Amino acid sequence: MRPQTPGSLIGMTTRGVRLDSCPEALVARHDLVMLDLDGVVYVGPEAVPGAADVLREVRSGGTALAYVTNNASRPAVSVAQHLADLGMPCDGPDDVVTSAQAVARLMAEALPAGAAVLVIGGPGLREPLEALGLRCVDSADDAVAVVQGYHPTVGWTQLAEASYAVQAGLPWYASNTDRTIPTARGIAPGNGALVEVVATATGARPIVAGKPERALFDETRLRCAAERPLMVGDRPDTDIDGAIGAELPSLLVLTGVADLAETVQLDAGHRPDHVAHDLTGLLEPHEPIEIDGDTARCGSARATWHDGELSLTDGDDGGLDALRAVVALGWATRDRGDTVSAVTVSAADARMTP
Repeated sequence: MRPQTPGSLIGMTTRGVRLDSCPEALVARHDLVMLDLDGVVYVGPEAVPGAADVLREVRSGGTALAYVTNNASRPAVSVAQHLADLGMPCDGPDDVVTSAQAVARLMAEALPAGAAVLVIGGPGLREPLEALGLRCVDSADDAVAVVQGYHPTVGWTQLAEASYAVQAGLPWYASNTDRTIPTARGIAPGNGALVEVVATATGARPIVAGKPERALFDETRLRCAAERPLMVGDRPDTDIDGAIGAELPSLLVLTGVADLAETVQLDAGHRPDHVAHDLTGLLEPHEPIEIDGDTARCGSARATWHDGELSLTDGDDGGLDALRAVVALGWATRDRGDTVSAVTVSAADARMTP
C-alpha cells in the first residue's frame, strides 16, 4: 500500500474552488483506479489514444484497476475481451464491474431466492441475475419484479411489457439511467431514455444501481477491497456526481462527453477533485493553484478573466498546468457571481478549445 498524501489548494481566496493538488504522480495517492469505459478507455470500438500505455504503467506501479461501466448491454467476459483486444491491461472478467452486476446484487438481496424477474435487456443483464440465483422471464404475468438495462434490441414490445409490470405494482429496477450513449457514429439514446418511456407510461420511477447512484461504487469497492480508490470518468452527471455521492475522490478527463467549456461551467457540489486532458493525468503531479482576483497561476501557466472571457495568457503549451489554471479560475469567477461566456486559448492548443 502506498501512503496517502494530503491534498491542498493554495490561494483559495474564493469559496467553491475545489481542484485538489498532488506533489507527485496522482496515482501514487491511490490503491485502486476505478475507470469508466465509454469516453475514458475507449470510444465506440476504438481505444482512446495512449490509454493502454498509461494503464499498463499504472498497474506496473502496483495500483489496481477496475473497469466500471454503466453499460449493461454486454456480459463482463465480453467487456474484458474487448479491453484485452484493445491492449488494455485486463486479466479477465473479474477486472470488470458493470451496472448489471450491481443491480443484480440489489435485487438478489431484496427478492426471494429463485424469484422470477422480467428482464428488459440482453445477456449482459441476464447473466448476473442468473449467477445470483434469480430466474429471468419475458412476461410480466410470470414475474415478481422487473429490471431494465440497455441493449440495442430493446423495442416497443419489451417496453410495453415493462409498463404492464410496473402498473401491476411489481418492484422496478434499472441498471442505470444514462440518457445517452457514445457510439462510433455519434451520441445515441441510452438506457435512461428507455427508462423514461416506461416512466411516462406509468408515472413511476425505478430503483437505480448505476452511476450516479452508490450501488455500482459500493460493488466495486467490495470486490476490490480498496481503501483509497480514485474514480476516473468523462461525465460530470454520472461519474463525478456519483463519486461525490459515494464520498470518493475523482478525476474528470476530457476524452469523452465533457469538454472544457462544460467543465468550466460546473456548479459547486458537482465538480471533480482533479481534471486532465486524458489518462496521462494519472501519471503527472497536479501543481497547486494560486488565485488572485481575476488571475490564476498553476506552475508556469497563467489564466485571466476579463469581461466574461477566460484566456490563457502564459503557459500555452496545452499541458495540465494550463488546464488546471483555466478551470480553477472559471470556477472561482462563477462562484463570486460573475459569468464565463467564452474560453479562449492558444490556437496551438486544440485540445482545450471548447
